[in-house]
Amino acid sequence: MTATQLKSQLMTDSEVDRTLVRLAYEVVSKNDSVEQLAIVGIKRRGAVLGERLGAKIAELEKKTVPVGSLDIQLYRDDLSTVADQPVVRDAQLPFSIAGKDVILVDDVLYTGRTTRAALNALFEHGRPRTVQLLALIDRGHRELPIEARFVGRFVATTSDEIVEVKVQSIDGDERVLLVEKVNQG
Repeated sequence: MTATQLKSQLMTDSEVDRTLVRLAYEVVSKNDSVEQLAIVGIKRRGAVLGERLGAKIAELEKKTVPVGSLDIQLYRDDLSTVADQPVVRDAQLPFSIAGKDVILVDDVLYTGRTTRAALNALFEHGRPRTVQLLALIDRGHRELPIEARFVGRFVATTSDEIVEVKVQSIDGDERVLLVEKVNQG
């Protein structure tokens, strides 16, 4: 594991919540109907953010939007750097995505490789009408031609910096941090 040191806090828990409210308004305003929406979060933290986004849209529109999640581990093209053996888990999509406007939710958009893997996994479950990417943080440094339609915050980073999104249900904490890799030795 890479050693890191905290550089700054990018968002507090209340800022994350306000950002999700703003993103919910944007999603609703840029789509014809919430009837056709489905939210799919990329595990782990994207799935948590997707659940919260779905709840905020339901609160705004007084209509439930189906929410599911994808585990993209098997679809990564960088498995050798992630783990020796991929961990295969089922997607939790208790609804059909066929013909839906899918909001694909991730915590941090970086190289685009996670999004590419998520698209591969998503299309194994059907053919949505559209797929729109939503990222809480876009830190740049794309290696693939992928762009989020909805972004909570753009954060300029270097290759030695890492954006860490903390969510209460996984980390026992709620905030977004900028940390930097440090050399040991």
